[in-house]
Amino acid sequence: MRIFFITFISIIFFLAEANSHTAHYKNFKNIKMEIFRNDKLIGNNDYYFNQKNKLLMVKNIINFKLDFMGATVFSLSGEGEETHLNEKLISYVSKTKQNNKQKFVNLKFNKETKKFDIKGSSYTGESSSEYIVGNWWSHSILKASAQISPISGSIKEQIIQLVEKEEIELYGEKISTLHLKLRSKDQNLPEDKRLNFDIWYNEKNGMILKVSYSKMGNWEYRLKSYELN
Repeated sequence: MRIFFITFISIIFFLAEANSHTAHYKNFKNIKMEIFRNDKLIGNNDYYFNQKNKLLMVKNIINFKLDFMGATVFSLSGEGEETHLNEKLISYVSKTKQNNKQKFVNLKFNKETKKFDIKGSSYTGESSSEYIVGNWWSHSILKASAQISPISGSIKEQIIQLVEKEEIELYGEKISTLHLKLRSKDQNLPEDKRLNFDIWYNEKNGMILKVSYSKMGNWEYRLKSYELN
Protein backbone atom coordinates (compact mmCIF):
# COMPACT_ATOMS: atom_id res chain seq x y z
CA MET A 1 0.00 0.00 0.00
CA ARG A 2 1.43 3.33 -1.05
CA ILE A 3 1.68 5.97 1.67
CA PHE A 4 1.88 9.68 0.87
CA PHE A 5 3.70 11.87 3.36
CA ILE A 6 1.89 14.99 4.44
CA THR A 7 3.53 17.82 6.36
CA PHE A 8 1.87 19.50 9.33
CA ILE A 9 0.71 22.39 7.10
CA SER A 10 -0.55 20.36 4.15
CA ILE A 11 -2.60 18.01 6.34
CA ILE A 12 -4.93 20.95 6.93
CA PHE A 13 -5.90 20.71 3.26
CA PHE A 14 -7.40 17.26 3.84
CA LEU A 15 -9.29 18.52 6.90
CA ALA A 16 -10.47 21.75 5.32
CA GLU A 17 -14.14 20.87 5.71
CA ALA A 18 -13.79 20.52 9.48
CA ASN A 19 -14.34 23.49 11.76
CA SER A 20 -11.27 24.43 13.76
CA HIS A 21 -10.75 23.91 17.48
CA THR A 22 -13.82 23.23 19.64
CA ALA A 23 -16.52 25.16 17.74
CA HIS A 24 -17.45 21.97 15.93
CA TYR A 25 -18.46 20.35 19.23
CA LYS A 26 -20.53 23.12 20.84
CA ASN A 27 -23.78 21.22 20.23
CA PHE A 28 -22.51 17.82 21.33
CA LYS A 29 -23.85 16.07 24.41
CA ASN A 30 -21.63 12.99 24.30
CA ILE A 31 -19.35 10.81 22.18
CA LYS A 32 -19.08 7.13 23.05
CA MET A 33 -16.35 4.79 21.88
CA GLU A 34 -15.90 1.08 22.48
CA ILE A 35 -12.46 -0.47 23.04
CA PHE A 36 -11.61 -3.80 21.44
CA ARG A 37 -8.55 -6.02 21.73
CA ASN A 38 -8.17 -8.74 19.13
CA ASP A 39 -11.77 -7.96 18.11
CA LYS A 40 -13.12 -8.61 21.63
CA LEU A 41 -14.91 -5.81 23.50
CA ILE A 42 -12.99 -5.02 26.72
CA GLY A 43 -14.04 -1.47 27.66
CA ASN A 44 -15.27 2.01 26.84
CA ASN A 45 -13.96 5.53 26.32
CA ASP A 46 -16.72 8.12 26.63
CA TYR A 47 -16.74 11.91 26.41
CA TYR A 48 -19.36 14.23 27.90
CA PHE A 49 -19.75 17.87 26.88
CA ASN A 50 -20.99 20.78 28.96
CA GLN A 51 -21.27 24.22 27.35
CA LYS A 52 -21.64 27.28 29.60
CA ASN A 53 -21.48 30.60 27.77
CA LYS A 54 -17.92 30.79 26.39
CA LEU A 55 -16.72 27.76 28.37
CA LEU A 56 -16.71 24.21 27.03
CA MET A 57 -15.94 21.40 29.47
CA VAL A 58 -15.22 17.93 28.12
CA LYS A 59 -15.18 15.06 30.59
CA ASN A 60 -13.36 11.91 29.56
CA ILE A 61 -14.09 8.55 31.22
CA ILE A 62 -12.11 5.46 30.25
CA ASN A 63 -12.31 1.92 31.58
CA PHE A 64 -10.97 -1.34 30.24
CA LYS A 65 -9.74 -4.64 31.62
CA LEU A 66 -7.77 -7.41 29.98
CA ASP A 67 -8.21 -10.86 31.49
CA PHE A 68 -6.26 -14.02 30.80
CA MET A 69 -7.12 -17.43 32.25
CA GLY A 70 -9.34 -15.84 34.88
CA ALA A 71 -6.81 -13.25 36.01
CA THR A 72 -6.60 -9.55 35.17
CA VAL A 73 -3.29 -8.92 33.41
CA PHE A 74 -3.85 -5.28 32.42
CA SER A 75 -6.39 -2.68 33.47
CA LEU A 76 -6.92 1.04 33.20
CA SER A 77 -9.59 3.31 34.63
CA GLY A 78 -9.60 7.06 34.85
CA GLU A 79 -11.32 10.40 34.45
CA GLY A 80 -10.16 13.68 33.02
CA GLU A 81 -11.66 17.05 32.17
CA GLU A 82 -10.64 19.65 29.61
CA THR A 83 -11.83 23.23 29.97
CA HIS A 84 -11.83 25.47 26.90
CA LEU A 85 -12.47 29.22 26.90
CA ASN A 86 -13.21 30.89 23.58
CA GLU A 87 -12.07 27.71 21.81
CA LYS A 88 -8.71 27.65 23.63
CA LEU A 89 -7.68 25.04 26.18
CA ILE A 90 -7.12 26.68 29.57
CA SER A 91 -6.94 23.64 31.86
CA TYR A 92 -6.88 19.87 31.96
CA VAL A 93 -6.87 17.57 34.98
CA SER A 94 -6.93 13.79 35.12
CA LYS A 95 -6.45 10.89 37.51
CA THR A 96 -5.87 7.41 36.14
CA LYS A 97 -5.15 4.03 37.68
CA GLN A 98 -3.10 1.84 35.36
CA ASN A 99 -2.81 -1.58 36.94
CA ASN A 100 -1.67 -0.61 40.45
CA LYS A 101 0.00 2.66 39.43
CA GLN A 102 -1.58 6.05 40.01
CA LYS A 103 -1.03 8.54 37.18
CA PHE A 104 -2.12 12.14 36.87
CA VAL A 105 -2.02 15.37 34.87
CA ASN A 106 -2.61 18.92 36.05
CA LEU A 107 -2.32 21.39 33.17
CA LYS A 108 -3.04 25.12 33.23
CA PHE A 109 -2.63 27.87 30.66
CA ASN A 110 -0.20 30.53 31.90
CA LYS A 111 -1.43 33.97 30.82
CA GLU A 112 2.00 35.55 31.29
CA THR A 113 4.11 33.07 29.34
CA LYS A 114 1.30 32.05 26.93
CA LYS A 115 2.34 28.43 27.54
CA PHE A 116 0.95 25.45 29.37
CA ASP A 117 2.28 24.68 32.85
CA ILE A 118 2.15 20.92 33.32
CA LYS A 119 2.51 18.80 36.44
CA GLY A 120 2.19 15.15 35.53
CA SER A 121 3.29 11.73 36.65
CA SER A 122 5.72 11.55 33.70
CA TYR A 123 6.50 15.22 33.01
CA THR A 124 6.63 18.52 34.86
CA GLY A 125 7.42 21.72 33.00
CA GLU A 126 6.20 23.98 30.21
CA SER A 127 4.85 23.26 26.77
CA SER A 128 3.59 25.19 23.79
CA SER A 129 -0.07 26.13 24.03
CA GLU A 130 -0.42 24.89 20.45
CA TYR A 131 -0.03 21.30 21.64
CA ILE A 132 -3.17 19.28 22.22
CA VAL A 133 -4.24 16.77 24.86
CA GLY A 134 -4.21 13.38 23.12
CA ASN A 135 -7.87 12.44 23.40
CA TRP A 136 -9.86 11.03 20.47
CA TRP A 137 -12.94 13.25 20.67
CA SER A 138 -11.37 16.13 18.74
CA HIS A 139 -10.18 16.13 15.14
CA SER A 140 -7.75 18.89 16.19
CA ILE A 141 -5.36 16.10 17.17
CA LEU A 142 -4.90 15.56 13.43
CA LYS A 143 -3.61 19.13 13.01
CA ALA A 144 -1.32 19.39 16.03
CA SER A 145 2.46 19.15 15.84
CA ALA A 146 2.61 17.43 19.24
CA GLN A 147 0.31 15.84 21.78
CA ILE A 148 0.25 15.77 25.57
CA SER A 149 -0.53 12.43 27.18
CA PRO A 150 -3.95 12.61 28.86
CA ILE A 151 -2.73 10.05 31.39
CA SER A 152 0.79 11.19 32.38
CA GLY A 153 1.45 14.62 30.83
CA SER A 154 4.36 13.46 28.67
CA ILE A 155 4.85 15.27 25.36
CA LYS A 156 5.50 13.68 21.98
CA GLU A 157 5.94 15.44 18.65
CA GLN A 158 3.99 13.80 15.87
CA ILE A 159 3.65 13.60 12.12
CA ILE A 160 0.55 12.75 10.12
CA GLN A 161 0.46 10.72 6.91
CA LEU A 162 -2.40 10.12 4.52
CA VAL A 163 -2.64 6.45 3.63
CA GLU A 164 -5.67 6.58 1.33
CA LYS A 165 -9.33 7.35 1.02
CA GLU A 166 -11.03 4.22 2.25
CA GLU A 167 -14.54 2.89 2.76
CA ILE A 168 -14.93 1.06 6.05
CA GLU A 169 -17.80 -0.79 7.69
CA LEU A 170 -18.54 0.21 11.25
CA TYR A 171 -21.43 -1.32 13.23
CA GLY A 172 -23.06 -2.42 9.96
CA GLU A 173 -22.74 0.96 8.20
CA LYS A 174 -20.43 1.61 5.25
CA ILE A 175 -18.67 4.97 5.54
CA SER A 176 -16.21 6.83 3.30
CA THR A 177 -13.18 7.94 5.31
CA LEU A 178 -9.66 9.29 5.19
CA HIS A 179 -7.28 6.65 6.49
CA LEU A 180 -4.45 8.49 8.27
CA LYS A 181 -1.28 7.41 10.04
CA LEU A 182 -0.15 9.23 13.21
CA ARG A 183 3.45 8.54 14.27
CA SER A 184 6.08 9.94 16.59
CA LYS A 185 8.37 12.40 14.86
CA ASP A 186 11.30 11.00 16.83
CA GLN A 187 11.76 7.44 15.66
CA ASN A 188 14.69 7.01 18.04
CA LEU A 189 12.28 6.70 20.97
CA PRO A 190 11.97 3.20 22.43
CA GLU A 191 9.36 1.31 20.44
CA ASP A 192 6.96 1.07 23.39
CA LYS A 193 7.12 4.88 23.81
CA ARG A 194 6.43 5.80 20.19
CA LEU A 195 3.11 7.00 18.82
CA ASN A 196 1.93 4.65 16.09
CA PHE A 197 -1.79 4.87 15.30
CA ASP A 198 -3.98 4.25 12.28
CA ILE A 199 -6.94 6.63 12.25
CA TRP A 200 -10.08 6.67 10.11
CA TYR A 201 -11.62 10.13 9.82
CA ASN A 202 -15.03 11.11 8.45
CA GLU A 203 -14.69 14.30 6.41
CA LYS A 204 -18.45 14.84 6.27
CA ASN A 205 -19.07 15.19 10.00
CA GLY A 206 -15.53 15.86 11.28
CA MET A 207 -15.50 12.77 13.49
CA ILE A 208 -12.74 10.29 14.24
CA LEU A 209 -14.47 6.96 13.61
CA LYS A 210 -11.81 4.43 14.47
CA VAL A 211 -8.30 4.29 15.93
CA SER A 212 -6.10 1.19 15.89
CA TYR A 213 -2.66 0.24 17.18
CA SER A 214 -0.66 -2.87 18.09
CA LYS A 215 0.66 -3.44 21.61
CA MET A 216 0.21 -6.80 23.29
CA GLY A 217 -2.39 -7.52 20.62
CA ASN A 218 -4.43 -5.50 18.15
CA TRP A 219 -6.41 -2.67 19.72
CA GLU A 220 -9.24 -0.59 18.27
CA TYR A 221 -11.25 2.35 19.54
CA ARG A 222 -14.53 2.46 17.57
CA LEU A 223 -17.04 5.28 17.55
CA LYS A 224 -20.21 3.61 18.81
CA SER A 225 -22.48 6.67 19.00
CA TYR A 226 -22.73 10.39 19.58
CA GLU A 227 -25.57 12.56 20.81
CA LEU A 228 -26.36 16.21 20.13
CA ASN A 229 -28.17 18.62 22.41
